[in-house]
Amino acid sequence: MTILITGASGNAGGAVLQSLAEQGIPGRALIRSERELPVGIEPVYGDLNRPDTFADALTGVTGIFLLSGYDRLEEMLRNAVQAAVRKVVVLSSSSLDGEVTNAVAAYHHATEEAVRAAGLEWTFLRPNSFMSNTLRWRDQLAAGDEVRVQFPDVPVSTIHPRDIGDVAVRALQGAHDGEVLRLTGPVALTPVEQVAILAEAIGRPLTAYPMSRAETHEALHDSMPEPYAQAIESFFGDGTIDETTVNTTVSDVTGHPARTLQAWAKENAALFV
Repeated sequence: MTILITGASGNAGGAVLQSLAEQGIPGRALIRSERELPVGIEPVYGDLNRPDTFADALTGVTGIFLLSGYDRLEEMLRNAVQAAVRKVVVLSSSSLDGEVTNAVAAYHHATEEAVRAAGLEWTFLRPNSFMSNTLRWRDQLAAGDEVRVQFPDVPVSTIHPRDIGDVAVRALQGAHDGEVLRLTGPVALTPVEQVAILAEAIGRPLTAYPMSRAETHEALHDSMPEPYAQAIESFFGDGTIDETTVNTTVSDVTGHPARTLQAWAKENAALFV
């Protein structure tokens, strides 16, 4: 078994690398430039938007951990079929529980449909928001102890990226073929509660400033293209997706409880200093 991990330098792809290395499973990390990799993981230099840059590296690969929303996906999947890859595990999105017409759900849906049509075995992972999204507060923490939080009253059962990695590795080993797995963390917390947990982990007296809907709207539209800002505001402001409900998928698949935000914050406290 050899697994190719796309997005290997990101939160989810990096977590898959860690899970593979921990279990001693060989892997190949698709990266654009040299970086340190776990023991047992080989670098593959290429660009997911340009499948020709890593087509040769698919030889001997049994499974692919695939990110959604990249160019020339059908070409990449054809290359995978020709190389006798057996399975693709897609990092999809909880947004597909709602309308697929918004900008976020649309590209995840397109990726899922392309993989279904390719004739490979597949598992689709649809996780909630990542615990690592709290890193978006780093710039605010550099300026002071107040954290401006969007949708302050909306609890979300955020998920530890390593839990995504562990589930992905189980699926890449041949489990859960043809299944869509919704992944949540162990408890739903409001952003205000998340700030309190982060404050304890880093030893700082942080204060959460609850942004109004108008302030959130302005901040979202200032920080990203309008279609994506509209989608996020719809998800959490209008409640068009449910990231509050907690399920047991992580523990059912991996055999261990879903990791807590307290654990993630302690592991990554140095990133906020």
